[in-house]
Amino acid sequence: MVPKPVVIGVAGGSGSGKTSVTKSICRHFTGHSILMLEQDYYYKDQSHVPFEQRLKTNYDHPLAFDNDLLIQHIKSLLNYQSIDKPVYDYSIHTRSDEVIKVEPKDVIILEGILVLEDERLRDLMDIKLFVDTDADLRIIRRLKRDIKDRGRTMESVIDQYVNVVRPMHNQFIEPTKRYADIIIPEGGHNHVAIDLMVTKIQTILEQKSFL
Repeated sequence: MVPKPVVIGVAGGSGSGKTSVTKSICRHFTGHSILMLEQDYYYKDQSHVPFEQRLKTNYDHPLAFDNDLLIQHIKSLLNYQSIDKPVYDYSIHTRSDEVIKVEPKDVIILEGILVLEDERLRDLMDIKLFVDTDADLRIIRRLKRDIKDRGRTMESVIDQYVNVVRPMHNQFIEPTKRYADIIIPEGGHNHVAIDLMVTKIQTILEQKSFL
């Protein structure tokens, strides 16, 4: 029987370093069968909603995500079936017509702010990580990213952080830390934790190969 892929969930607040941790793990498996599945691609389709209403979308709330589709896709990948990953267009606040073909791999890293919030997602994971970074560092990283990459003003970023991001983090994201098997402080800068994770993943892969 072919062993099922290993699924690792990587959660944490906006700007915590989730992506850095994920990419660092992936780099250790260069040449191996590994893929990253971002929860951000699975925001709900809003094509049926008036544009003015879409502008009010709270992207930090659990209800913003189409977890049903995400779970369906993970289950397909676990059965070594390819998927068509949706693409979200933030300029129109809904999905685009484009999809990305994703082929199954032996290691699946599911990364996103709320991947540990849904019990159904947690049940699919072999390892659950929470990247825990101080709020001051997270807001600084978010400021630099949104101003440089998204052309936003400092005032708009701060306003969104205070009124949406911070309260959503405290209400929905921070509580999911209790579900984590491992908490990684300071994200991608924590090389010891990343090395331990790589070793753990290798061990699981070796164990599965003998099933």
